[in-house]
Amino acid sequence: MNLQWKKWCVLPVAVVVAGTVALAQDPSATPDPKPKSEVGKRAENQQDRIAQGVKSGQLTAGETANLETKEAAVNGEVKADRTANGGKLTAEEKAQVNRQQNHLSNQIYRDKHNAATQHYGNNEVDQRRENQQDRIAQGVKSGQLTAGETAKLENQQRGINQQVRADRAANGGKLTAGEKAQVNKEQNQASKNIYRKKHNARTQPGTKK
Repeated sequence: MNLQWKKWCVLPVAVVVAGTVALAQDPSATPDPKPKSEVGKRAENQQDRIAQGVKSGQLTAGETANLETKEAAVNGEVKADRTANGGKLTAEEKAQVNRQQNHLSNQIYRDKHNAATQHYGNNEVDQRRENQQDRIAQGVKSGQLTAGETAKLENQQRGINQQVRADRAANGGKLTAGEKAQVNKEQNQASKNIYRKKHNARTQPGTKK
């Protein structure tokens, strides 16, 4: 009788221990990843604002390329400073980055609220342009595109936009069949570039692919 009581007493303890071990081995029970630094959060916020401007048409391809070139420079500086300081930034370096991001923040606001915007007509060429911008905006928002990659893609789009504008100006606002074919060929190449850059190993800091 005493032996049977001991057996039933030990059973709940074994269940608790087994449950604890299972919980420890459960991947879903692992701690949350290390939170982003203030510098990282600020950079992410800037990218979100740029992505929104691209998506809405408030930022032209040229404006986006310019903003992302500056953002890439700030990111490069942060990376170099962290490499030199064992992965951290000094208080002075943080202050410097914050000043640079303040200037960039002001420029993002100005560019999004000036008279220059993306205009898309109800035609195949302009719908393709809009689709490319939407894909770039999604890549910026998701972190799949770095600032440097976005700058290169938008410089390519700016070149195409300038060509379309010049051709239309020379032809009474229209494109010839040959010009449309040329633009489509260039957009096919741009489309491949967008895909490759969104699916390579490079991402914005803290982003997983």
